[in-house]
Amino acid sequence: MSNNKDNLSMADLSAVINEEDRAGLVSALKSKLHSLAGQHTDVLEKLSPNVRKRVEFLREIQSQHDELEAKFFEERAALEAKYQKLYQPLYTKRYEIVNGTVEIDGATNEAAMDQEGDQAAEDKGVPDFWLIAMKNNDVLAEEITERDEGALKYLKDIKWCRIDDPKGFKLEFFFDPNPHFKNTVLTKTYHMIDEDEPILEKAIGTEIEWYPGKCLTQKLLKKKPKKGSKNAKPITKTEDCESFFNFFNPPQVPEDDEDIDEDTV
Repeated sequence: MSNNKDNLSMADLSAVINEEDRAGLVSALKSKLHSLAGQHTDVLEKLSPNVRKRVEFLREIQSQHDELEAKFFEERAALEAKYQKLYQPLYTKRYEIVNGTVEIDGATNEAAMDQEGDQAAEDKGVPDFWLIAMKNNDVLAEEITERDEGALKYLKDIKWCRIDDPKGFKLEFFFDPNPHFKNTVLTKTYHMIDEDEPILEKAIGTEIEWYPGKCLTQKLLKKKPKKGSKNAKPITKTEDCESFFNFFNPPQVPEDDEDIDEDTV
């Protein structure tokens, strides 16, 4: 695994969330389409000799296209790696300022120096930076519920790192100690299939260790007992609900072609 960890921009994060559900389906559909195409290889044999030659020529054009595309992906990965190294000093400065580990020139004044206790702590860094940044992103804002906001106030940084075996990348969400869950880091790892283009094979998320009664991905429902029931106590049950933190419990990509409906394809 690569040890190069980089902070993530809001555009990067929203792209990951926006594409994630589609990526798994695309992977399965691609496999299915290849399978369906293989069932009709006898079609070429039914073509006239001239048409068959034209189709074979088109196959050669596609092969040349695939070779160029492979070079494109290779050069793009190298370019991305180059600029991630250039971005890193800026991300480090952002982390330090947001979390109040350094102060910028001119930010400390006599009024701030006179503050004490909790008031001084509130003025440290940029409170709720990541929550505000995520809510100002159209894609991420749709994933964040009002219940999530209390936990996301403790988010202090987001980083990512490449992994080489298997190929892919990992997102890391760093949290200050908070009353919602025990984890200080929540991760989401993406394993990619690098064929003609990178395709999601599977995604693995951290199991969140929620404190009792603090789980944000489930809600507690209470129902009144039916009239005449011997049990007078309300019936309680848990039910899954919308939450940003469902991001860490991704759907599984189907392993079997039979899991994909041919009508959907």
